[in-house]
This record gives sequence, structure tokens and C-alpha cells, in this order.
Amino acid sequence: MLPGRRSRRVGDQILKEIASLLLHTIRDPRVVGVTVTGIRMTDDLKRARVFYSLMGEAGEIARAQKGLESATGFIKREIGMRMELRYVPDIRFVHDPSLELGSRMERVLSGLQAGVDGEPDTDE
Repeated sequence: MLPGRRSRRVGDQILKEIASLLLHTIRDPRVVGVTVTGIRMTDDLKRARVFYSLMGEAGEIARAQKGLESATGFIKREIGMRMELRYVPDIRFVHDPSLELGSRMERVLSGLQAGVDGEPDTDE
């Protein structure tokens, strides 16, 4: 088996479980609206960085981070019960600003397009 391939498969499954837990089980209002966007596992499956996104201001993101950190023990326990792993990885949540950046770029491009569409033809 290629190195890292198992960690990628296990990581994908863990990500699905975390997304399901956030959507259906965890009732902490601080994590409402959080979207998990990716996971990076170590090859030995001992540590996982779970990337999440949240549209909002810095204060909302900080509250979501605290909520995710407080739910980490519960998430690890649930993953341990749902998946057959020798070790449940240590989970660390990391904010992923890519959705916000994409949204900002979309607004800029829309503004540029509106500016181009609204200008009169200067060739005549």
C-alpha cells in the first residue's frame, strides 16, 4: 500500500463522522453554521487537523473555535464507538478562511463585471 493512502481513507471517514456529529448530534449554539472543509492526518493516524469554515466576523469564529474545542472529547468518543480504530487520533480544529476568501473574490469580480457592463462604449 502506498504511504499515506490509508491515512487519507481514514481521514475522509473521520471527516464524514465529524460532519454528521456537528449536523445531527452536537447542540452547542457556538458551532451552528460551522462547515468542515478538510482533514489532514499524520501517517501513523495519531493526530488529525480538521479544517472548518464559518462565514462571520472574528468574534463568531473565536466562539466557534471554543465550541469545537469543548466538543473535542465528545467527538473523539463518538468516533471511537463508530469506527474500528486502534487509536482515536488527537483532533485539533483549525479555521479555514478559503470560503470567505472565495466569497470576497466573487464580490470583487461581480463589482468589476458591473463596472464593465455599466460603462458606455468609447469606440464610437
